[in-house]
Amino acid sequence: MIRAKRILCALLSVVMITVLAACANNSKKQVNRNAAIYFTDDAGKEISLDAPAERIISLYSAHTENLYSLGAEDRLIGNYHTAVYPPEAAKLDMYDYSADPEKIITANPDVVIIRPHISRTAPDFVEALLNAGICVVSLYPDSLDKFDDYINKLAALTGTEEKASELLDKFHSELQEITALTKDSEPKQSVFFESTETNIRTTTPDSMAGQAITMAGGINVASDAVSSEKGGTIAEYGIERVLEKADDIDVYVSQRGAMNSGGSLESIAERDGYDVIKAVKNKRVYTINEKLISSPTFRYVKGVREMARYLCPDIMDNYDEYRNDKEATRKDFANLIVKHEHMPIYIPSSSKYYDTPAKGHTFGLFEDVKWQDNDFDYIETAVYSGAVLWTKDGDKEYFHPDKSVTREELAKAVFVLGDFASNGKDTPVSDLSECDNSRIVQILVDNGVFDLNGGSFEPERSVTNNEIIAALDML
Repeated sequence: MIRAKRILCALLSVVMITVLAACANNSKKQVNRNAAIYFTDDAGKEISLDAPAERIISLYSAHTENLYSLGAEDRLIGNYHTAVYPPEAAKLDMYDYSADPEKIITANPDVVIIRPHISRTAPDFVEALLNAGICVVSLYPDSLDKFDDYINKLAALTGTEEKASELLDKFHSELQEITALTKDSEPKQSVFFESTETNIRTTTPDSMAGQAITMAGGINVASDAVSSEKGGTIAEYGIERVLEKADDIDVYVSQRGAMNSGGSLESIAERDGYDVIKAVKNKRVYTINEKLISSPTFRYVKGVREMARYLCPDIMDNYDEYRNDKEATRKDFANLIVKHEHMPIYIPSSSKYYDTPAKGHTFGLFEDVKWQDNDFDYIETAVYSGAVLWTKDGDKEYFHPDKSVTREELAKAVFVLGDFASNGKDTPVSDLSECDNSRIVQILVDNGVFDLNGGSFEPERSVTNNEIIAALDML
């Protein structure tokens, strides 16, 4: 019996040695520089594939987002556990480089895409994947001028080069359009960008956030910021230096996300000494989601546009195109509300957003408004403001973007956005009983926001774009 056990142990040892040797050999595959796909990744490693990868696991949220933009989502079998954009990505199997690499090895991917940060913080994890014969590609553009090369490498891995070219052309065109709109704005606005509240860190002028300020027509107050580590973009600035420039800071922008919990006008104003900052005095303190301003994705255009909206609201939120008597659609309604009220576009900040059921609308899950739609951000923002209603049919949510807007829907929005109270007039409204929100209608009629037609409010009558603008102007 003992002899049999010894023989079994010896056989198992031989098997393990053989497997390990095979894995080691797989991790040292010869690079074919004549392969259909060949490039050097950002870890300096040569990558070669005979054909686009069919099974990809992404361990960085920006990679995931960009692969969806490229139309390569069908090749994604796994996602980093904090990546929840686009909304469909939250349904993928989740992986974590802080966990056991065996979960990824068992999934049998063709390629695992990481970033250099992962190699530095979890070298054993990466080594385990390589030893299992998995192709590991490390990519990360540390500046905007490297973004195109980064996207083109993702496209090469997925066979989406044509789509990449199309998206990059649009990306640069839209950035140029924003710059063209803001370059002549006067007076120029000086901005302090807070990347983290800890030690009041900012970013270097050549960072994506720093370049966003310039493209948005602003002046970076922290143009003297120097990174604390070679090749980095985060710089400790400190409260003393910020307060030294208090009179020069027209706009204060605080990044919000995993890197920084973000601030608000109220919380930032409460910091010691911050009451002397010009932007705080003038209530020009804003937050911006780090996924828009510091993450290398096509949504960076939205981040630059948001920065420009903070600096040049009259230019960027111009809604002259809606000054007409056309019957307004609900997507027109959303755009007008966000632009008229200069609302920052809404994006969930928590990576655990989809872990708990939402009490109201769930971001990105409208059946009739997808994240690729031009009006997506303004529709989501208007809905989250509580000003615009939506419907639910079973477990499906609908916005009805092309449906007309009724007088009562407009009244509800104005009441939610404004500060109206009963003034005791109690104006007679002949069809008040036909209104679902009769109290709101009564208050707004009494306050002169809405006129009556022969004594009737006409709650179901469709409104025009000009009528929406006139009602919003009453705010």
